[in-house]
Amino acid sequence: MARRPLVAGNWKMHKTGAEARAYAAELRALLGRGPLVPEVAVCPPFTALATAAEAFDGSAIAVLAQALHEAPQGAHTGEISAAMIAAAGATGALVGHSERRAAGETDEQVAARLRAALDAGLDVILCVGESLELREAGETRLWLARQLASALGVVAEGEERRLAIAYEPIWAIGTGRTATPQTAQEALAHVRAVAGAKLDGTALRILYGGSVTPDNAAELMAQPDADGALVGGASLEPASFRDIVRAA
Repeated sequence: MARRPLVAGNWKMHKTGAEARAYAAELRALLGRGPLVPEVAVCPPFTALATAAEAFDGSAIAVLAQALHEAPQGAHTGEISAAMIAAAGATGALVGHSERRAAGETDEQVAARLRAALDAGLDVILCVGESLELREAGETRLWLARQLASALGVVAEGEERRLAIAYEPIWAIGTGRTATPQTAQEALAHVRAVAGAKLDGTALRILYGGSVTPDNAAELMAQPDADGALVGGASLEPASFRDIVRAA
């Protein structure tokens, strides 16, 4: 069975609750009332999570959190648990985004947070990717394999249907630089091969993330191992995000 494409928009630190509500109304109107061929999700900041979940309720658009803490509760000022995310109405979360890793999130924390999300019934988009320095040193494949081995070590057989992996070359995030379709496909195929040693690689969805725009989305998502996209800045405007969804 063909894998259903997934397009997720990561809003990062943008949009208040009121702005999320207005965005939802516009995007719902643009995408129409019928079922969507690709699965579509948005990832608002925590402060707009519940509002976005309410605004998208009854639509085919899922709401995911941008991150979570691995502990169920406790003295973790400023953090959000999986249970809090679920209570806000979200159905999943990003885990291991490169901007979170750059802020100090370790491979061990990524694995623990992935497990916490799955245990709470949340779907997960696991993010992996290499820096420009690692790519130029020829270490992309080793780096991705290490990140995947650490995170997927906590995933049980059969859970790949609740998991997607986003390959995001760090050097292409927010820089305007985009991996060529061939470069993206090489990395996506490697991610599928490594993940396939642990899980059912034929069922696992692999996304590309890194300066995805309406202009390059169709070509990137046409690659054999691309099952959609994790979109950053281009997801902040409903019309732009709609065009990427259509490309999928």
